[in-house]
Amino acid sequence: MDVLKFVKSEFKNNTDPAYCKFSSALIPNIDNVLGVRIPVLRKIAKQIAKDDWQKFLNKYEEKFMEDTMLKGMVISYLNEDIDTVLNLTEAFVLKIDNWAVCDTFCAGLKIFKKDRKKVFKFLIPYLTSKKEYSLRFAVVVLLTYFIEKDYIDEVLKILFNLKSSYYYVNMAIAWAVSVCYVKFPDCTLKYLENSTLDDFCHNKSISKIIESYRVSKEDKEKLKLLKRKAAAV
Repeated sequence: MDVLKFVKSEFKNNTDPAYCKFSSALIPNIDNVLGVRIPVLRKIAKQIAKDDWQKFLNKYEEKFMEDTMLKGMVISYLNEDIDTVLNLTEAFVLKIDNWAVCDTFCAGLKIFKKDRKKVFKFLIPYLTSKKEYSLRFAVVVLLTYFIEKDYIDEVLKILFNLKSSYYYVNMAIAWAVSVCYVKFPDCTLKYLENSTLDDFCHNKSISKIIESYRVSKEDKEKLKLLKRKAAAV
């Protein structure tokens, strides 16, 4: 199939004005939303990943947010070796300019589970990035693929030492800490009791943990006592 014509046709047939309005309201500073739903994008991406994906990634012009999002999804669905995917990921991260593109991309990168050691090494430079969405990318990958027994200590150490003035990075840090607590409550609690997070991240992390149905009422009450009164969350 001609992948370029295929995508244009699929987008034309699946544009939803109501969803466009809804999605645009959730993504600040983005004004190029077309209105194609995520499940549709995933279906298209999986088809391209099995076809002429090189032509699509190299030739398809990006005008709308969904164009960029689709390219990320195609990369994440490729049945290629990890080095190929990491090279494509490195180039794609530079294009990320909002949380939606970042998070949908990270969610699809299941191949990262096959070689966590190599991926972790790949992430290290991004953890000191001054770019908002390069850093959010690293944090979301950590929370998606590295909150595991072999990595939890290192992940907690990284999260509690991250400092950022970016809202969407700090929200990702809080999200990651909450996932750490749900999966590894004892060691995460020790970090929260001696937290080096700023007030926003600290309190937001606790708020997110308290929202989880996987945390007992008793533990939630104890966590509330760790909140810092000076910070408004």
